[in-house]
Amino acid sequence: MSAIPPGAGPRPLAGTRRTGRAALLGAACAVLAVAVTGCGGEDPDAGTNGVGKLPAAKIESKARAAAQRADTVHLSGNVVSQGRTYKLDMRLAKDGAKGELTTKAAAFQLLRVGDALYLKANAAFWAGEKGGGSGKPSQAAGKLDGKYVKVPASDPVYQRFSGFTDKDTLLAGLLGLHGKLTTGNRSDIDGVRTIRVAAGAGSGGTLDVSLEGTPYPLRLQRAGGAGVVRLADWGRSVDLKAPPRNQVVDYGSKISGKR
Repeated sequence: MSAIPPGAGPRPLAGTRRTGRAALLGAACAVLAVAVTGCGGEDPDAGTNGVGKLPAAKIESKARAAAQRADTVHLSGNVVSQGRTYKLDMRLAKDGAKGELTTKAAAFQLLRVGDALYLKANAAFWAGEKGGGSGKPSQAAGKLDGKYVKVPASDPVYQRFSGFTDKDTLLAGLLGLHGKLTTGNRSDIDGVRTIRVAAGAGSGGTLDVSLEGTPYPLRLQRAGGAGVVRLADWGRSVDLKAPPRNQVVDYGSKISGKR
């Protein structure tokens, strides 16, 4: 006669099997979690707009498209164009822009409302513009000092500076990267998480794209050391209006001499 009560023998074995299955299931889940998040670290794309998971070319494409769709942007930094270095601080909109450009020789304000372009500079700037001798006499430069000069569309000054007030034209020229695109480091700009796209291992320029909300470009380092610009305040309203009449000088169809 057995000393073990009937039915008592198998129960510990069944409990052991259940405990073993639970342990195996827990281990499997832990392995899966590590595979998804990476050795106990957090998912770097958690809470982002997801562009960090995309190939570099796709990230650049999305950034360009976002920039084109936006109505406004604040652009600041340094740009080398046609051998000249410009310091920019421009607020650009679809129908105009306002801000300041600084060169080695001068600083001046630009304002465009629709097709009307106004330039405000000191007398030294205008003396240089009129130095060719075929326009208005150079002594007229003193009358332009500190005034908003309405720049005729046919004048070389208009051709040279209007591009700095055209959002789509300016961004199309600035946002070009040259070379094979690769994704670089994740960082942040003014507290906004970003991912970097590099061209030609960085020699062809780099573009930092927002990982939060709309994937706007936030910082651009141009190829060949041609400047670094910041792009901010995407979509923020820009107040554009023509200057008061008593602050405007209109010289008609030509204001500058030959260059």
